[in-house]
Amino acid sequence: MPGLDRLAIALSGLCVVHCLATTVLLALMSAAGGMLVDPIFHEIGLSLAILMGAIALGRGIMQHGYAMPASMGAFGLGIMAGAMQLPHDSSGGEALWTIVGVGLLAFGHDLNRRAGC
Repeated sequence: MPGLDRLAIALSGLCVVHCLATTVLLALMSAAGGMLVDPIFHEIGLSLAILMGAIALGRGIMQHGYAMPASMGAFGLGIMAGAMQLPHDSSGGEALWTIVGVGLLAFGHDLNRRAGC
């Protein structure tokens, strides 16, 4: 199970890179940035995050009995889902809230990994 949490943390890092790259590319080259802001890209990413979070964090509760990692992860997923409702414009609000949510989700996975040791 710690391996799944590590993978989820790595994917969270990739999400942060994606959000930052999208913001930079959108500012520099609207055509290239436009491809990365496609809603399907975000919907697939959030779906994968929910699936991995449910599996890894759910197993964690069953294994070590602590709900805090799953609660932290669920809070992060909720912020990520809420960020998808914000406009994909150059204001950066959507990217900022997505990064906050991803950070909380990764923190939840890290707590889960540490509790499983």
